[in-house]
Amino acid sequence: MKTEKGMISINKSNKVLSIVIIALGIIGALFALSSRFYIDYLWFTETGYTQVFFKEIVTKAQLSVPMFAILIVILYFYFEFLKKVASKGKIIPITKKRLDFIPLGVSGALAFVITSLATNALWYKLLEFINSEPFNVDDPIFGKDVSFYVFKLPFMESLHAVLSSVLFLVFISTIIFTAGYYLSKSTSQIDVGEVNKPDIKDFFIQLGMIMTKQIGVFVGLFFLLAAFGYYLNSIGLLFSPSAISFGAGYTDSVVRLRLYQILMYMSIIGAVVSFASGFKRKLKPLLIAPVLIFAVSFLGGIVGLVVENYIVVPNQFGREEPYLKRHIEYTRKAYDIDNVKVQEFSAKQEITIEDIEENELTIKNIPINDYRPTLDMYNSIQGFRIYYEFNDVDIDRYIINDEYTQVFISAREMNNDKLEENAKTWINQHLKYTHGFGVAISPVNRVNEVGQPDLAVKDIPPQSSAPEIQVEEPRIYFGESTNTYAITNAKTAEFDYPEGSDNKENFYEGTAGINLSFINRLAFAVQERDLKILLSSEITSQSKMLIRRNIVERISEIAPFLSYDEDPYIVVSEGRLYWIMDAFTVSNRYPYAQPFDSNNTFNYIRNSVKVVVDAYNGDVVFYQVEDNDPIANVYKNIYPGIFRPIDEMPQDLRSHVRYSQDMFDIQADIYRTYHMQNTRVFYNKEDQWELPRQIYGSEKEVENIESTYLIMKLPEREEEFTLMVPFTARQKDNMVAWMAAMNDGDSYGEIMVYTFPKQSLVYGPMQIEQRIDQDTIISPQLTLLGQQGSQVIRGNMMAIPVEEAILYVEPVYIRARESERSLPEVKKIIVSYNNRIIMADSLQEGLTQIFGESADENDDEDEIPGTIIPGDLNSLIIEANNLFERAQQAQKEGNWAEYGALINQLEDVLNQLNIIQESIRQPQE
Repeated sequence: MKTEKGMISINKSNKVLSIVIIALGIIGALFALSSRFYIDYLWFTETGYTQVFFKEIVTKAQLSVPMFAILIVILYFYFEFLKKVASKGKIIPITKKRLDFIPLGVSGALAFVITSLATNALWYKLLEFINSEPFNVDDPIFGKDVSFYVFKLPFMESLHAVLSSVLFLVFISTIIFTAGYYLSKSTSQIDVGEVNKPDIKDFFIQLGMIMTKQIGVFVGLFFLLAAFGYYLNSIGLLFSPSAISFGAGYTDSVVRLRLYQILMYMSIIGAVVSFASGFKRKLKPLLIAPVLIFAVSFLGGIVGLVVENYIVVPNQFGREEPYLKRHIEYTRKAYDIDNVKVQEFSAKQEITIEDIEENELTIKNIPINDYRPTLDMYNSIQGFRIYYEFNDVDIDRYIINDEYTQVFISAREMNNDKLEENAKTWINQHLKYTHGFGVAISPVNRVNEVGQPDLAVKDIPPQSSAPEIQVEEPRIYFGESTNTYAITNAKTAEFDYPEGSDNKENFYEGTAGINLSFINRLAFAVQERDLKILLSSEITSQSKMLIRRNIVERISEIAPFLSYDEDPYIVVSEGRLYWIMDAFTVSNRYPYAQPFDSNNTFNYIRNSVKVVVDAYNGDVVFYQVEDNDPIANVYKNIYPGIFRPIDEMPQDLRSHVRYSQDMFDIQADIYRTYHMQNTRVFYNKEDQWELPRQIYGSEKEVENIESTYLIMKLPEREEEFTLMVPFTARQKDNMVAWMAAMNDGDSYGEIMVYTFPKQSLVYGPMQIEQRIDQDTIISPQLTLLGQQGSQVIRGNMMAIPVEEAILYVEPVYIRARESERSLPEVKKIIVSYNNRIIMADSLQEGLTQIFGESADENDDEDEIPGTIIPGDLNSLIIEANNLFERAQQAQKEGNWAEYGALINQLEDVLNQLNIIQESIRQPQE
């Protein structure tokens, strides 16, 4: 007995232990599943956007709870009703013992599936539907405000899809339930020997007889959904591509719209017939409506093809002109180019040195650096350590030494992936090397004596030669490439920056981060699948976890309903570092508007929001720039308080807000076709524009010119920070216009287009590039500069308006051909005006050679500086060839001192040849 009692006791202990293990396993699994939710809650609380976090949860709960409760009651009584209907069958007897739980179980499962499907599909579109804002623009066919198509139509389409899925699920469940009920009953009776298993044929006959009414009702409901679908299809014609435009054209308006209306009414009639047939238990009439609808749809398609090919195509422009006019009008509205100010630009003014001096700020800010080689130089001369990296170079403007100056600026971020392999420990990657440090800033118009950027802010800690730019908090915990989590305020200090052979260390004093209590450490350990977070003795209760430090991810997580420019730029403001990122509201439901791409990603866009992120604390603030953007206002209604007015942005930060380059490029791409408002001209594409081409890089690759930020003085305006791009004629290289967007003050967002006279030639950038290659003085110099291990890099060709003329400037870089770490340095500047092209050592020298010196620089007006009589030309060419051959021989012999001296002499001779060229050209002009 004792043994038996002992065994019983052991068995009980094992059972208890098993129960405990199972319970712990369930708790662990639930904790693992809920850890993401818990961490999201902590993070949204930290960032101050819990209203975004709870909005989805609360809205889904408000939809799903009553929906589930109502559905389970309705479906339960419906399936109970099916039991009673099924019991009337001749071979299905009635018992109420073993199967009463089935209606409740099926109802619960089906209600859960339907609720989940409907809630996930509809919750956000329902919010947009409820909070819709008017565009105050009506479409010409249905007379509805554009807000109907942008906010309400998507909800209606999703609702139609959900209802179709629900009806199909209920119909299939009805069949399965009835059949299952019958088979279960029959099996039960076979077990007790009451009846034999019925014949399958008899079963389906009985099932059809029993479900006649249900089939009639379901078919009728499907017809009602079809009518709803035809209504949606008729509205969808406003977004369909037509023969020569986008949106409803002649055939759509005359044939397809009416066809959809006829099919809609036929579907409603079919629904009525189906309901009546079901209740009368006559299934044959159910076949009439589908056949008629199919026939009408088929015939309507044929009529549409006939009308398109035999009525529209022979007189396409005449038939489509009114629709083409709508297409142009609505496309211009959708891309916000309907208010572009157009002005003629003669490009024929003969500017002088006095004009150059009057446009001093424009001239001073002409970029003689290019951002792509500048990035390489920043990483070489300001990277300092292998783990520091400059990701890109941005363009902005600052006051430097009391002058409004355009600059390149880039953040020095930490890239843990570049640590030495033996240094890639968990502590180094997450607790030690946690942040970048400082920025590099250089004016775009200056280089030092060796052709490298003349840095206004440099080094670690930041050293500034501009009193207006002081970086007091240079640490970057949140950046463009900061993709790992960081744990701050651990027992050991963080690496701050290198100092000689030693390292400075620091403890984080910012406000970012989630406190690492035990439960939080456990949650993060599960989330990151890393037990070190839970077990590390370096972490204390004072430590903080910084997650989502990549600012693109950080912003997108808070406001996923916006679209973003993925290239934020760094700003120094009042001693701190901030990131500014452009956010866009987009839609692909703007009637008649041309989609931007073949995938119809969007056909409406506004840059309505600027996002500011503190690089040290990670604080994210959304500022609404455009109050009249209905989509942004709907988001503001859905998430109260998420957007702040732009007037609340600190003034110093606001002075660095730029017109989005992405937005401008989209508008420029659309405008090059949709500047044509004359329907006949548009139809024939007579005046379509293209982006100019240029020769770029060391391999002389041909590429499109990018839009460029420039400080310049536009006609009849003061100097301002602009974003501009030139246009050339389609499949031609001559320039026909240029577009500029304003960035400063009250002029922010204004877009100007300056058009050139169509009757006269204005050189485009590619034509200037070709003239450079054909120039008998510059081309040989470029060839010589690319000899002996050097590589010539052609920079961006810039077309810069000065008064009513165009000045072209292109920097020329030299770098060592064999070294991957070589520094591209600005060595020459090419300047072109009218028919003159000069390559000089500096921009000022090039301008002087073209326009001469000002009176205060040269009081002797009779003297032409640097002129040489043309008779010296042959002797100088002979001397240049002789020096070049001697330099090559010195190189082969390894006599580098002589080689350097000969190259210097060769450069002097080439400069003299350049001056001769100008003395020859000036009399001709």
